[in-house]
Amino acid sequence: MSEDDRPEADREGALPHPRRVYELFGQDAALGEAEHALTSGRMHHAWMIIGPKGVGKASLAWRLARRLLGAAPDSSGALASLPGDPVCRHLEALAHPDFLLIRRPYDDRAGKFKSEIPVEEVRRAPAFFAKSASGKGWRVCIVDSADELNTNSTNALLKTLEEPPERGLLILIVNAPGRLPPTIGSRCRRLILRPPPVEATASWLVSRHKLNATDAKHAAALAHGAPGRALVFAETDAPTLKATIDSALEKLPRFDRSAVMRLAGAAARKDGGQVRAITLDFLIGYAQSRARIEALGEAGAATGASWADAANYIVKLARESETLYLDPRQTVHAAFRLLQDAAADQP
Repeated sequence: MSEDDRPEADREGALPHPRRVYELFGQDAALGEAEHALTSGRMHHAWMIIGPKGVGKASLAWRLARRLLGAAPDSSGALASLPGDPVCRHLEALAHPDFLLIRRPYDDRAGKFKSEIPVEEVRRAPAFFAKSASGKGWRVCIVDSADELNTNSTNALLKTLEEPPERGLLILIVNAPGRLPPTIGSRCRRLILRPPPVEATASWLVSRHKLNATDAKHAAALAHGAPGRALVFAETDAPTLKATIDSALEKLPRFDRSAVMRLAGAAARKDGGQVRAITLDFLIGYAQSRARIEALGEAGAATGASWADAANYIVKLARESETLYLDPRQTVHAAFRLLQDAAADQP
């Protein structure tokens, strides 16, 4: 299998991989902060880029990597580079000697991803940073995403953070910083990305991606303004999926079994991988939202714990459904049962 054909764990659906994305919408403040660090000579040795899925974390990381490794700047925006620059072409081919990407590897023989980033992947970082840089003096390593490190790989990464290399930059892409130990976060400079307003993202989908206004509005709303997620949702019938999910959950702890069966059937189709992923995404978001609501209520964190646990279990289920090839139909049913159990635990 060629590199171009190999599945990539850090790629979202059918969208281009972030190393081939040169536009970053709605993150001018974060770009300005990163560019100021670069131009002022105060570049921290480790950055943790935090935000929800599809907000542009990886696009910003690659944008920063290009400039640090010497790509010619482009006047189109902060940290922008000319796509045809040799540095950009080498990074797109994952062939730049001063760059390392750490992510969940794909096993060609087994035909699936590893469920976590194994320690062997992280142990490549010390040897990489120990080498002399071949270009303008910087070496850059991106970890996408740090949420997927296991205990051993987290400890290995901590050793690199404790002994920062000179003119070396480690960029951690993080969806949920609470899943990482404080010892990691305390050694990183945080850059928090927030979604643009829903209306702004909808307008961007219309002007930049030629969606009709109705579809753009629905996709942007479902993604809570995150541009990348909105693009993924625009590729599928996400509004119909969301309506079916809402119907299924309306009377928890009882759920609409016919709605769940429709979702499970759609996920089990030959082309249902995206349906399964989006369905689980929505269910994770639902559980997280209920956890926040309950935690802020009179009973406090105790009643939110069941929902938080359900969200974490569905995250694990989503990853295992991809890496272990669990039956899609059973996966969807299992996710709904987790929510049903969480609802039944409430007083």
